[in-house]
Amino acid sequence: MTKSALVLGGGMVGVCTAWHLAQRGFDVTLIERGEPGRETSYGNAGLIQREAVEPYEFPHDLGTLLRVAVGIGNDVAWRARDLPAIAPRLLRYWWHSFPSRYRAIARSYEAMIRHCLDEHQRMIAAAGADNLVARNGWKALYRTGRAFEVGIGEARDRAQRTGILSEILDGAALARAEPVLLHPMAGAIHWRDPWSVSDPGELVGRYAALLEAAGGRILRGDARSLTRHAGGWRVETAQGPVDAAQAVIALGPWSDMVARTLGYRLPLFVKRGYHRHFAWPGGLATPVLDTEMGIAMIPMARGLRVTTGAEFAHRDAPSGTRQMARSEQIARALLPLGAAVEAQPWRGARPCMPDMLPVIGPAWDHPGLWFHFGHAHQGFTLGPTTGRLCAEMMNGETPFIDPAPYSPARFRRA
Repeated sequence: MTKSALVLGGGMVGVCTAWHLAQRGFDVTLIERGEPGRETSYGNAGLIQREAVEPYEFPHDLGTLLRVAVGIGNDVAWRARDLPAIAPRLLRYWWHSFPSRYRAIARSYEAMIRHCLDEHQRMIAAAGADNLVARNGWKALYRTGRAFEVGIGEARDRAQRTGILSEILDGAALARAEPVLLHPMAGAIHWRDPWSVSDPGELVGRYAALLEAAGGRILRGDARSLTRHAGGWRVETAQGPVDAAQAVIALGPWSDMVARTLGYRLPLFVKRGYHRHFAWPGGLATPVLDTEMGIAMIPMARGLRVTTGAEFAHRDAPSGTRQMARSEQIARALLPLGAAVEAQPWRGARPCMPDMLPVIGPAWDHPGLWFHFGHAHQGFTLGPTTGRLCAEMMNGETPFIDPAPYSPARFRRA
């Protein structure tokens, strides 16, 4: 079983990890309950966000907290019945968001993000997936002059600290760049470096086909069946049990379910989100985000994808309706939308950690077991990057990024 690995989870993170392992000569089996790329990785905004050099911190200003608490706005929602269960993790999230702690976290976050385009391009080229990718960035829209000025200041600060550049568009310039918009805006920031993907699930599917071409196997199975076996690991699949020397838990928002069965209590929580596609005549030059309303509008293969902000709730709680209904209302006021494509909105969950950094590295009590999850909003962006990092560690190489900030051991209780 030397140089063999099980990778549990067929999303962007799991598929990329498996491919990087196959590139290093591992006998790799990817375990997925359905088709690769059809869960969390399917439902995102389809952006490879080179500009996202900082994670989303928990707000500390009283005005924002009160607005969220009373349900004003559409960028954040919460379910009262679920708050007692998730409140301790949200409190830790709030604690890590203090500036003195957040600055170090942001540096470790940027260390990953800076590689995202190069690592995706390597896989896009190998998978023949260029037809899915546009390389003209996206625009953050601002309704009010006050919010626009804040956004300009943040963009300039980001450029000074990290070299990420953007173009500032006033209201008139934005109207020329995006004449399809039905509502005048104060302005926009055009982030030019990011890429957008017309079908996120299909891109993961192409990467999965690349894995198979490299000799990896993709089998249907239940990740919860993972057990120690003969000095390695075993999982049950539709084709029978499969053994390997090492195993990677890369199950996104479901990762804690398997980790818990092995005795690990990692503080994973989720931010849920929704999207729906709508028929439309086209016309957007780039994806756009209405920053003050918390919705993104992205041209995709199935139509215009309209997304919601974050919903704090239990992963498997029944779907809410207010955020998506409000997002559709806002989008219709901005763009000429037709009928909804799906009968019901899609719902997914982003796997988050309280310190805003993913968990990447060896489990402390089980040799050969690895954790690779907790990417929050950026699993789609970071999958190839952190997949390489995880594979390098598993192969005994010197990692191309310092892995210490992402170590699972930071959550080990004394």
